[in-house]
Amino acid sequence: MLQLRGSLTVKLDEKGRIKLPSGFRSEISQQHGNEFYITSLTGECVRLYPFAVWDELEKKISALPSKKPVVKKFLRATNYFGQKSSMDSQGRILIPQQLRESAVLKADVRVVGSMDYLEIWQAQTLKQAVENNPWDEDDDLALADIGITG
Repeated sequence: MLQLRGSLTVKLDEKGRIKLPSGFRSEISQQHGNEFYITSLTGECVRLYPFAVWDELEKKISALPSKKPVVKKFLRATNYFGQKSSMDSQGRILIPQQLRESAVLKADVRVVGSMDYLEIWQAQTLKQAVENNPWDEDDDLALADIGITG
């Protein structure tokens, strides 16, 4: 099971590629190879799934009733933004132009571990999102309700 955690700032190059930080790159390639599904739910940030993880998620989704509105919404968004991609020999991945534009990715981007996939944010957008929605007691209670205490 992947345990992608932490975050690092990387440069988006002029061709729209990022070089995955070595810790993330080795964790993913050892367990799942170099194939990825790149997508988003909202366009605010990019989700980078190792393809094997995405494949398992698709299997779970395909077992659900296809007429369920949330299933249709999920598929519509992830297919609208989605594209299969490969990491090159230097650890670079091309972020599709549509996603670069919707997430306003330029220069410094933040790669954030999200357990079994990575999120890619414009660094300033992520900082503002964290600052505008600080962790509070209600969040502690919501996690406690599902059995997680910190």
